[in-house]
Amino acid sequence: MAERSSVAELAASLRKEVDRYSPGEKLPSSRALVERFRAGPVTVSRALATLVAEGLVVTRPGVGAFRAEPPRTHDALRTRGDTSWQEVALSANPSADQAPRSVDASGVTATLDAPPPGVLELNGGYLPPGLQPEKALAAALARAGRRPGAWRRPPLEGVEELRGWFAREIGGPSGGNWAAGPGAAVAAGDVLVTAGGQSALTTALRALAAPGAAVLVESPTYPGMLAAARASGLRPVPVPVEPRGVRPDLLADAFRASGARVFVCQPLFQNPTGAVLAPERRREVLRVAREAGAFVIEDDFARHLAHEDAGTLPPTLCAEDPDGVVVHVRSLTKITSPSLRVGALAARGPVLERLRAIQIVDSFFVPRPLQEAALELVGAPAWSRHLRTVAAELRTRRELMLTALATELPALRLDHVPRGGYQLWVRLPDGTDEGALTAAALRAGVAVAPGRPFFAAESPAPHLRLTFAPAAAEADIVEGVRRLRTACAEVLPGPRGG
Repeated sequence: MAERSSVAELAASLRKEVDRYSPGEKLPSSRALVERFRAGPVTVSRALATLVAEGLVVTRPGVGAFRAEPPRTHDALRTRGDTSWQEVALSANPSADQAPRSVDASGVTATLDAPPPGVLELNGGYLPPGLQPEKALAAALARAGRRPGAWRRPPLEGVEELRGWFAREIGGPSGGNWAAGPGAAVAAGDVLVTAGGQSALTTALRALAAPGAAVLVESPTYPGMLAAARASGLRPVPVPVEPRGVRPDLLADAFRASGARVFVCQPLFQNPTGAVLAPERRREVLRVAREAGAFVIEDDFARHLAHEDAGTLPPTLCAEDPDGVVVHVRSLTKITSPSLRVGALAARGPVLERLRAIQIVDSFFVPRPLQEAALELVGAPAWSRHLRTVAAELRTRRELMLTALATELPALRLDHVPRGGYQLWVRLPDGTDEGALTAAALRAGVAVAPGRPFFAAESPAPHLRLTFAPAAAEADIVEGVRRLRTACAEVLPGPRGG
């Protein structure tokens, strides 16, 4: 049983028993709970911590755990005051020409929340624990903690050695015989260390566009970026994506029509379509942006998620841009662990100082022990082995899901098979109710992501994003598709949704 499930189950059992005790009465000792429930000491400790957070239990160090006193009546009344005034305050718009600011994280939380017990996860965005380099991370963190000065305040821009590593990754060869052109190499001084990719995206959006401004986005695109843009008061304007990436002519039209000065793209294994920007379109995209006087935010989230059969990867757009058009976003989180929130922004010119200032105002700096641990990890021999293991496993999982879909759900259409990333973008029959299908899938025991949150405007067709990385075991992918077939038979017309 997974520890997350063990903690939740033990907390549920203890929650039912708390009512048997009077307020202030002592609960059984941790040792007694370990023996009674045959759970580990850590599991017991975390279950009790859950009840403490819920206000049901209080702990006294060296004494034990006790049922908490009920809240006083006047305290409860005070916490339930009249908050209706906030509806006006939160919706008030100080200027008629500014876009209303909204914060809708539903498209993100759908892939961050842990599924209910027994539900297979085909909608998450991270590697399962079995594919995360947990031993290497633990060793790296231990070594980092012993480094001289590891707990001192880091440079605001980030630890110099880590900035240098990111610079080489972003501006150097990508695995083939390619080399950066004159003046295009990325230097450590061009890099800021960030608290993961999402933080870097938010910083870049706020630095490059004023509230109320339009920002061009791929359609479909990553819901977390749309949420960050809207939370910053920006207006996402969609530009359609094909298997060969965004069309430069449509991008130019969108710049002219919207007046936007920012385009956010994922040129490599785009989320959710898996598209790779075609070689002949790469320079055209940079040319179009340059002529519009605009920036390109390059979200290179999937470079370390290339499959074993991906071949030579193209360089980053940043490496081909000596003029500062591209602001590059990179993160270590996807390839390691959701908790290693270390990423980077790379940029050239005056915009770098603005990025730096916004990051300092928002979060000061990334904790030094985390930066030192990241540096230890990527410098260890285990790092290259981990990359090879993940590349092979992602290819295997992709093929398993493709075979299962072809066997169980031939009515669903797949326009592009990516050789990188962790997802398939599946086209549903016209008229399909995505909400009804995802709800039916959850009842059948599998979590999938509806396509609607990936679009900045109206969705041209119903889709699902199916992810093959987060499944705990390869067999779960096949079983998850079988459960999806059950949901399709309930919602879609014809046998098995055919």
